[in-house]
Amino acid sequence: MTNLTVYKDQDLSATIISNQFIDEYMVAANDAQIKIYLYLIRMTSAGLSFGVSDIADRFNYTEKDVLRALRYWEKQKLLSLDYDGERSLKAVHILPFPSLTPKAEILSLTKRPSAAPEPAAVNTKPLSRVSASQDPPIVREAFSADDLSAFQNDNETAQIIFIAEQYTGKILSRNDLEILLFIYTTLGFSTDLIDYLIQYCVERGKKQFSYMEKVAIDWAQAHITTVRQAKLRTTKYEKQVYSIMRALGKSAAPTDPEVAFIKKWTGEMGFSLEIILKACERAVLATDHNRFPYTNAILVKWQEANVKSVKDIEALDNSYQKSSAPASRKDGGFNDFTQRSYDYDALEKMLLSN
Repeated sequence: MTNLTVYKDQDLSATIISNQFIDEYMVAANDAQIKIYLYLIRMTSAGLSFGVSDIADRFNYTEKDVLRALRYWEKQKLLSLDYDGERSLKAVHILPFPSLTPKAEILSLTKRPSAAPEPAAVNTKPLSRVSASQDPPIVREAFSADDLSAFQNDNETAQIIFIAEQYTGKILSRNDLEILLFIYTTLGFSTDLIDYLIQYCVERGKKQFSYMEKVAIDWAQAHITTVRQAKLRTTKYEKQVYSIMRALGKSAAPTDPEVAFIKKWTGEMGFSLEIILKACERAVLATDHNRFPYTNAILVKWQEANVKSVKDIEALDNSYQKSSAPASRKDGGFNDFTQRSYDYDALEKMLLSN
């Protein structure tokens, strides 16, 4: 297609947005966070003063939605928030990007007597959002007793605790509370997303908070910020898992070592479901036992051969057929994997220890 010529009939007032924001920060943020940050920049450019309730009314959000978005950008170090003695938000500092040097602009917020924001009083620990493949390991740090007390006494987060206790059927321990606080503050999950996270795990028989923490970190590294995104991811993941299980002749829920194999194939190795199912078919034809390790061996070979599509597999098969003597071929296909006996118990222990 030819390039388009764009004509401008008149000069328009404009808000300048940093390319760094578009390139590095916008991709990981949800719609509300992006809208609110852009609105702050626009109002700063116009030199206007406004309150949290004004933002909420303009975008049809709750004030807590607005405050959550502001805290998100504070964790990304694009804003800093000032509070008065009553812990009401009084000012937002729009900070320069790491590669920029101008002085921070200060955007004052008019205080609305009828609207008393309730920002969380806990300490937050920033999480750098880059592409999932480049994310550093996310480690939960210990929270203070004051952090946990504020978390339990805040109206919004107390609801999270109540939901968690109802789903799991127990009073939460300190470690459980720290995990929830970590998910809420460090990972930046909304209460709705935490609700869905707990529901998702419990429905799969996983009531341990350590498991919920692992799922939450996985979602955070995949830049999941809304319930809709989480549902799309879990639906796709479950389709892949159970398609692979069926292809390998298994009807039960996958074990942890089996899930580890599937995550390796779909994530680390980057194979499509179509290619994985082709490997499963060959494993089923070749052996009745240890089909996961056998499928893995096939996929490792295909990865070494830079297989990206079914056509690549066919080309590899043809090449193998031409280079092999007829007497040496048992099934005329790509099946050059020597049968091996696997110590599956040892393999399972190794995977579970990771």
